[in-house]
Amino acid sequence: MKLEVGCHLKFEAIEPTPLILMLKPRSGDSQWVLQETYSLEPFVPAREYTDVHGNLCQRLIAPVGTFEIRTEAWIETSDTIAVAPGAPMTAIKFLPDWTLQFLLPSRYCQSDQLFDLATEISADYAPGYDQVEAIRAWIHDRIDYQYGTSNASTSALDTAEQRVGVCRDFAHLGIALCRALDIPARMVAGYLYQLEPMDLHAWFEAYLNGRWYTFDATQVQPRGNRVAISYGRDAADVALSTQFGCLNLTSMEVWVKQVNSIVGS
Repeated sequence: MKLEVGCHLKFEAIEPTPLILMLKPRSGDSQWVLQETYSLEPFVPAREYTDVHGNLCQRLIAPVGTFEIRTEAWIETSDTIAVAPGAPMTAIKFLPDWTLQFLLPSRYCQSDQLFDLATEISADYAPGYDQVEAIRAWIHDRIDYQYGTSNASTSALDTAEQRVGVCRDFAHLGIALCRALDIPARMVAGYLYQLEPMDLHAWFEAYLNGRWYTFDATQVQPRGNRVAISYGRDAADVALSTQFGCLNLTSMEVWVKQVNSIVGS
C-alpha cells in the first residue's frame, strides 16, 4: 500500500535553542521511501547525520519566536508483518555483537527488576516467539490504554505497577519483559495506518531466530502498513525532538493517508 505520512510541528523559543530532530524514515525491508519533503519556517541551516542506531537525525538551532517544521513522505509499505509461531530464541552465544545492547536494562526498561513477572507470563510457552507473543497479549489484555495517565518519566516498572499507559508505555513494558528473558528487544517509533486516534506511534521488536519481529501490544492482531522512523533501546533514543534549552512544542499534527500516486507523478 502507498501511504502519505507526515507531521507538522510548531515550537516557540525565547532564545536560540539547539535541537535534534528524528523525523525522516529510511527505506528498509518493509518500507520504501518514494518521495519526501522537509520544510523549516523560518529556514535555518541544518545538518543531517546518522546516529549509532542507524536513524537519520537533523541538527539545527531553533530561532527565537515561532518555528515550524513540516515533513511529508510517500512510502510503499507492506500490508502485513511477519509472524512466526514456534520460532526459537537465539542463544546469547550466537547473537550478533550489535544486538547485545538490547539485552541490557535501560533508562525506561528496568528488565533486571521484572524477571518474576516475565517468567510468570511466559511460563507455559516455548522459549522464543511464543513467549514474546504471550507478553504482547498479556500487556494488551491487562494494561489499560488511556491518554494522560503517564508522562515523560514513566518507566516499564511504573506501567507494570499502575497497569495503565499509552503506546510508549506498552512498548517499554514489552521490551523490559523480553530482556528479562534474555531476548533482545528494541523500541520503534513511527506511523501506523488507521491508528485511532491518529498520532505518532510506538511498538517494539524482538530478535528471534536470527531476525527482528514486530510486536504491538496496542493492537488486537498483527497489522502491517507501518512506517518506522527510528529505533533504539527506549524512548530516550527515538524522541522525535530533543532540545537543549527552553523550547515549547505548541502544536503537533500527524497524518497517515492511503494514496494511489505521489506528488508530481
